[in-house]
Amino acid sequence: MSDTRCRLTALLAAVCIACFFSAAAQEPQLTDEQMRQFLLNADVVKSKTASKGITNTQRLTMSDGRITHDASFQSIDESASKKVFDNGRSEMNFRDSYKYNIAAYELARLIGLADMMPVTVQRRIRDKTGSLSWWLPVKLDEATRMRSKIVPPDPEAWNKQMHKMRVFSQLVYDTDRNLQNVLISEDWHLWMIDFSRAFRRYTDLENPKNLVKCERKLLESLRKLNAAELAASTSKWLTKPEIKGIMARRDKIVALFEALVAKNGEQAVLYD
Repeated sequence: MSDTRCRLTALLAAVCIACFFSAAAQEPQLTDEQMRQFLLNADVVKSKTASKGITNTQRLTMSDGRITHDASFQSIDESASKKVFDNGRSEMNFRDSYKYNIAAYELARLIGLADMMPVTVQRRIRDKTGSLSWWLPVKLDEATRMRSKIVPPDPEAWNKQMHKMRVFSQLVYDTDRNLQNVLISEDWHLWMIDFSRAFRRYTDLENPKNLVKCERKLLESLRKLNAAELAASTSKWLTKPEIKGIMARRDKIVALFEALVAKNGEQAVLYD
């Protein structure tokens, strides 16, 4: 390769690196409340259909005159007494609703997992009411990571995040926690999105075998969660049977981990 071509290649690489760090620097450093106010009040500048998912999620570019940022808008709200899927599986009392995205965020706030979910509000956009979520700066999803066999730089820290996600998924009885709904940032922070098929009325856990470890702080937050507090935060988006289901599953999650601690010892089950 000639010296000129080498210099050109190096220059292009430097430009790419500079663009990456410039984009990272442009990500607004806002509190959750500031993000919430932005989502509730900013104007929609443009929109397009998101590349993933089957619920017609829209990616909106929004601006309040000072900040321009993207958001995810989902307005689906469907229900059926019985839903038969393409694979032959059926579900009674089926529901697919944007309301569950908001309820999931509010519940995550109650139990100390808000840092694993985008700030989400309810808003009416162009004659449709739906959930509006802060668009996350991510580099890949879990499906891509698994397919590409990418190993996290800190497997222990990554596994701790995965354990918290599994506890939350069981708490909300999420029937669609697929790998594309698990997003990963540049610093390997895990984000959970799209809970439109969660919050089933069942009082049993969907897959208790997924629960093998739990963060101590999370377990304590689950113990402290009460029905009145939960209803105050989520009753706009959840029915009484759905709230009752959460509390019943909470009881079973706590009992499961207490049994595991009694059997295997606290050090083998709980972590900080």
